[in-house]
Amino acid sequence: MMKHEPIIKIENIVASGTLKHGIDLNAVVKAFPSAEYSPEKFPGVIFRLKKPRTATLIFHSGKMVCTGAGSEREARKALMKVVRKLKKSGIIIVGKPKIKIQNVVASASLPKLVDLAGLYEHEIRTMRGRMMYEPEQFPGLIYRMNNPHVVILLFASGKIVCTGAKNEEEVHQAVNKIHEKLEEESQFYYKKVVRA
Repeated sequence: MMKHEPIIKIENIVASGTLKHGIDLNAVVKAFPSAEYSPEKFPGVIFRLKKPRTATLIFHSGKMVCTGAGSEREARKALMKVVRKLKKSGIIIVGKPKIKIQNVVASASLPKLVDLAGLYEHEIRTMRGRMMYEPEQFPGLIYRMNNPHVVILLFASGKIVCTGAKNEEEVHQAVNKIHEKLEEESQFYYKKVVRA
C-alpha cells in the first residue's frame, strides 16, 4: 500500500433524468413560485432543493438535469424528490424517470509538488492518453486519460481535478493511476520543497 494516498473529494455530480412524456413548465412555475423560469433567456425551469442542496433543470421534453450533488446516491435522491414534489402538486408524471450519471467532478491533492515540465517532456510518448502542457496559457497539465476515459488537470502544487467520469469508481481509478505513476518515478517528477 502506498504512503500518503491522495484524499479524493467529490465536488459535483451531474445526473440526467428522462421521462417518457413532456412536462407543462408553466404549471410547474404556478405550483412552485420559487422556481426560476425565463423562457426568453433559457428554455428550462430551475428547481432548487435545500436538501440535498441541488439545482435541477426541468425541460418541456421531460428531460431533467440535476447538478450540485456530492454523491451518485444524492443525485438520484434529488431527482426522485423533484419528481415526487411535482406529482404532489398535481403535475402529471407517469412512471419513474430513467436516471443516468453524466459527469463526476472531483478534486484531490498529492503530498508533494510536481515537476509538470519534467512529467510532460518524459511521459508524453509513454503515458497512454493525450497530454497538453502550455504554462503560458494555463497553469496545469491537461491529461486526457484513455482508461478510465476522464480528463485530469494536474497542477504543480499537487492539486488534481478530475472530470468526465461516469461514476465515483472511475474517479478513484484515475487519481490512483496518476498517483502511482508519480510515486514509481518520484525522483523524476516530484520537486523538493526548499525551506528558507
